[in-house]
Amino acid sequence: MKTIIKYVLLDLLKNKTILVYTLILAAITISVSGIGDNASKALLSLLNITLLFVPIISILFSTIYFFNSVEFTELLLAQPIKRKTMLLAEYAGIAIALTIAYLVGVGVPICIFYYNLAAVTLIISGLFLTLIFSALALLIFVLFKDKTKGIGAAIITALFFILLFDGLLLSFIYSFSDYPIEKPLLGLISLNPVDLARILVLLQLDAAVMMGYSGALFKKFMGSAMGSIYTLVCMLCWTIIPLITAARIFKKKDI
Repeated sequence: MKTIIKYVLLDLLKNKTILVYTLILAAITISVSGIGDNASKALLSLLNITLLFVPIISILFSTIYFFNSVEFTELLLAQPIKRKTMLLAEYAGIAIALTIAYLVGVGVPICIFYYNLAAVTLIISGLFLTLIFSALALLIFVLFKDKTKGIGAAIITALFFILLFDGLLLSFIYSFSDYPIEKPLLGLISLNPVDLARILVLLQLDAAVMMGYSGALFKKFMGSAMGSIYTLVCMLCWTIIPLITAARIFKKKDI
């Protein structure tokens, strides 16, 4: 397993897309951090950039890489190695590469300019989003045989969590505004890792104006500490469940 991870990681670290992704994140982070002395505003701007770029780049790049590595996967399947081990090793390699890119591009500059709890929380949120959407990419790769359909599914998945989910949530709130829907809403918000990442950071910034209805709910019913723990547990589940599902499907799949 270590050999596969090492091979995939070394291959990806030489990939120009990873390099460009790192440089773009670093340029944006440094430019945003250099504007003004207000740490909260800078971190909020970086949060919005993280919530937009990290999910879509992670899921798209991972999906394309998995489909382009089908021949390599077939070669590994011919070796005396378990399917589950091989699949998770490939995932680990790409997840580590994207994690390094995020840490170098966002983590290091943030720690230089703003080393506080909110900054660390932002880094953790970005890392979780990287792991989650790479795991979703793996699940898409296992579910679809056709590369075009897989990439289409990856784009739809990213857009759903980034844009469409909040619209559907607002429609739900508007439709059932006469009923006590606060607690069911907490469960619905847990179904979107992007919202969870946003709330996790906003709970640390205590930005009441930017927190929105969902963030206010988390703070009201759980408080900052319990709300943060709950979001971290949910994001961990969002990472593990797609991986377990993908491994089980791939075990029986005829590739």
